[in-house]
Amino acid sequence: MTPDFNKNPDQLLPAIIQDVRTATVLMLGYMNEAAYTKTLETRKVTFFSRTKNRLWTKGETSGNYLQLVSLRSDCDRDTLLLKVLPAGPVCHKGTDTCWGEANNPSFGFLSVLEQTIKERREQPETNSYIASLFQKGINTIAQKVGEEAVEVIIEAKDDNNTLFLNESADLLFHYLILLQAKGFQLQDVVAILEQRAK
Repeated sequence: MTPDFNKNPDQLLPAIIQDVRTATVLMLGYMNEAAYTKTLETRKVTFFSRTKNRLWTKGETSGNYLQLVSLRSDCDRDTLLLKVLPAGPVCHKGTDTCWGEANNPSFGFLSVLEQTIKERREQPETNSYIASLFQKGINTIAQKVGEEAVEVIIEAKDDNNTLFLNESADLLFHYLILLQAKGFQLQDVVAILEQRAK
């Protein structure tokens, strides 16, 4: 949908900048039609700077460009969403975002689960299943992943989707524990998949 720059008296539209990999909102800028056109042509995000009163390509002085992946306008055609690959910190203060947040990958609930596994490993509770696996060691954890993988295969051959999904959840859960036991996180695996996709 083509944006309507005439909706605002100054012909500037807010442009929300989001990291395409992490879904983190990095910054907010403003675009006029010239900035919009230049962004599409160069694939580097360009704004209209209200303080400098000129076009400004993010990264032109720092080298921390925002490589455009996609650009869409909202349903009212008066706000832009740009998904980008940042080449470094986005904020002029050196932080990942203009809100001072770290631009870490998030896998939604799986990231929450990883954090819980980490906490149970570092602060074991006597009645924690996760802590008990870590106490038993890598062989037990690896064996549990193998058992769950076999159960997924068995359920895949049957017609009970509920059992298949439950066994799949068990496998993923135990795999996340195994990753941490080996000193890794889900992001390490995702990074390899991203590398292979290139």
